[in-house]
Formats: sequence, structure tokens, C-alpha cells
Amino acid sequence: MRRQPRPVPDVDRATPALVLKLDANVFHHGGLGVIRSLGRLGVPVYAVQEDRFTPAGASRYLRGGWVWRPGTGDAERLLAGLRRIGERIGTRSVLLPTDDAGALFVAEYQAKLRETFLFPEPDPALPRLVADKFSLYGLCRHAGMPCPATTLARNLGEAAEVRFPVVVKLLRPWQGAGRTRSTTLVRDRAQLAGLFERAAGDELMLQEYLPGDDWFFHGYCDEQSLCRPAFTGRKHRSYPAGAGLTAFGTAEPNPGLATAAAQLFERLSYRGIMDLDLRRDPRDGQYKLLDFNPRLGAQFRLFADDAGVDVAVAAHLHLTGREIPHGTPLRRGFLVENYDPAAAFGYWRQGLLTPGAWLRSLREVDELAWFARDDLRPFGLMCARLAWRVAGKPFPGRGRPPVATPRHRPGRAAPEGETDGQ
Repeated sequence: MRRQPRPVPDVDRATPALVLKLDANVFHHGGLGVIRSLGRLGVPVYAVQEDRFTPAGASRYLRGGWVWRPGTGDAERLLAGLRRIGERIGTRSVLLPTDDAGALFVAEYQAKLRETFLFPEPDPALPRLVADKFSLYGLCRHAGMPCPATTLARNLGEAAEVRFPVVVKLLRPWQGAGRTRSTTLVRDRAQLAGLFERAAGDELMLQEYLPGDDWFFHGYCDEQSLCRPAFTGRKHRSYPAGAGLTAFGTAEPNPGLATAAAQLFERLSYRGIMDLDLRRDPRDGQYKLLDFNPRLGAQFRLFADDAGVDVAVAAHLHLTGREIPHGTPLRRGFLVENYDPAAAFGYWRQGLLTPGAWLRSLREVDELAWFARDDLRPFGLMCARLAWRVAGKPFPGRGRPPVATPRHRPGRAAPEGETDGQ
């Protein structure tokens, strides 16, 4: 086991944090990372959750939460609900979105949320531009950031010149739930035809498939677009294999990549947390930007420094007027228990991983997405829900969630009453 981050001495324990997630995905582990990271420091953490049995909602470090699926179709309803949640918390709190839909909403309606919450204040249009896969391609070309060749198509005829394999992405993944994966590695025309059929006439983005190693960049930019902390690392396994969610990654220093990312943020005048996915193209040695997520990445707990700072802690410190201490990034490994076995099987089928190599890689793991010795309930509930999903059965007692009903455990301070948000 390598060095672990130590507690931050100057965190503001009087200012709560609210974890906002609008995507109804109970297996999203990024919110749990925020709850544990800030909760262990004594910060009161609250959360919006999709149902009563969301695994992250079982954390001992969650002060209180609301079962609420507001969607994004009615902005005024969502604004009203967030304001009421702020009233129930009782004081202005740091707002931390963990999905694209939440991050875009906060950026675009920031003027109406500032009295209730603390958050970075970017150009309201910029987060949508970087989250939209094709507009990001244009931004990269304008800013001089290397990126894969990209085109748009609605059908096979428009994709006649594409070379396989090709990476197919939804332009706006926060709008595509239920139709297809946001990112799919396509190996032949038959598979591509199936994706066009499921897209129901919407444009898909076809991105050049690059050989090479996958890398991350996670950081936090202040109002001058100065990025600190800045973390780099490698994605070793994803689910699905080759083009999907991180299953196993390691934190590794990469000064060249960090410099290129810092220059991009300065050119874009970016503010706030970000999660970048890049690939080093061995043909020219360049790190090419694949995705720019204007929010916390689900795997952000991979990255921490020896001052105890990760990007969630950095945001809370900065937004509450504290100094972000200087620290040296730690070499760490991070594994997602419900994804990595399936990911490893996919790599094994492709001849890219042996069982022995997979077992050896587990020795590099310093933090797991769900299991923590000091907070066992989320892991247990995740396993139970995963077992029911594999069995093809609805989770017992889940039912239809009420709108914005507070959830809290006896003996823990939590907002009372109901937040109607209607």
C-alpha cells in the first residue's frame, strides 16, 4: 500500500456541500466519492438521489438526502426544487454536480442559484460547448489542442468513407439515455447500422480510432483559470473494453500533458472542476483530447496529493475562501468493483490481458469505488442491487420514488419537511 492522503487542516466545516446528480443511475460512484472525501473531513454533505435504495445514500458520511428525479425538461421546477433544498439545508452550501446534465444546468442558470449555493462561475455557454462532442472538436482545432479526426453522420450513406474500427459517440450524452451507449467502439458496418437504427435519425459523431495509451487529467481552475491541483494518470481498463467507463486506473505524473491541459484552460478561460480523457497517439507522440467533462469525474478519488487535496476538496476550499495547500500528487490505483471483472473479461477475449496480469494489477489498487472499511453499507447495497439486476428482477421495495422527499437516518441532522419542487 502506497502513501495515503492526510487530512486537510483548514477545511470550513460550517459550510455544507450538496451533491447534485440528475442522471438516474444508482451505480454512479462519483457522488459517493464526494460524500466520503468531504464527510471524512467533517463537512456536512447532502445529496440528491434517485431512490431510497441508492448505494451512495447509505454512506455513514451523508448527513441527509432527498429522493428526487426532477429531470431537466422544466427549468423553473428544477430551480424551485433546488432553492427549497437550499432552504432545508439552512445555509449557503457548495454545489457539486457529478453528471453533465447537472453541471450544464448550474452553469446556465447560475445567476438564479448564486444566493443559495456556492459554485465556480464559468462563461454560462462554455460547459455545454465542451460537453458537446462535436463542438469540442471545433474548440480543439481553434485552440490548437490535438484531437482525433471527427465527422457527423445520420445514416450509413453519410458514413460511407469511415474506416473501421471507429469510435461512435452521442453528441449530447446527457440527452441519449436509453437509446445507446454514449461511447461505442464499432468494428464493422453491421454494428454501425444498428447504432444508427437506435439513434432514430439523430446525428452520431464518428471519431477516428487512435491506437495508444489512455490518459486522464483531473483538476480545478480558479477565476483566473489557474489549475491547481492538477492530476494526470492512466486508464488501464474500461467497460466496455476499449471505449467505456473507467474500471481500473493509476495516477502517474505526466508534466507534458499537464502543461498542454493548462494552456487549453487558459485559452478557454475555464473555471471549475474538469475531467479530461486523452490518448497518446504513438504515430506522432501527441496527447489527443477525446472528451472534456465539465464536472467531477466518477473516478476522481484516484487522484489526491500528500496535502490531502483532491478536486472536490479543492473546490470546497476555494469556494469557502480557504487556501488550497500545495502538495505532491500521490501514485495511486483505483478500481471499480462492479465494472472491472467484466472489463477484464473483455480484454482477455481480445487477447489483451491474461488472468495473471489481471491479478498482478490488483496489487496496485489503493482505493475502491465502493468498498471502504470505515463505510461498508454502500458496498453491501451495491452488491445487492447488482445481484438483482443480473437476475433481471426489480429491486425489492424500490417502487416509484416520491418527488424531493428528504431521507435521513435517526440521530443525524437533516432537513425536515418536504421539498415540493413542483
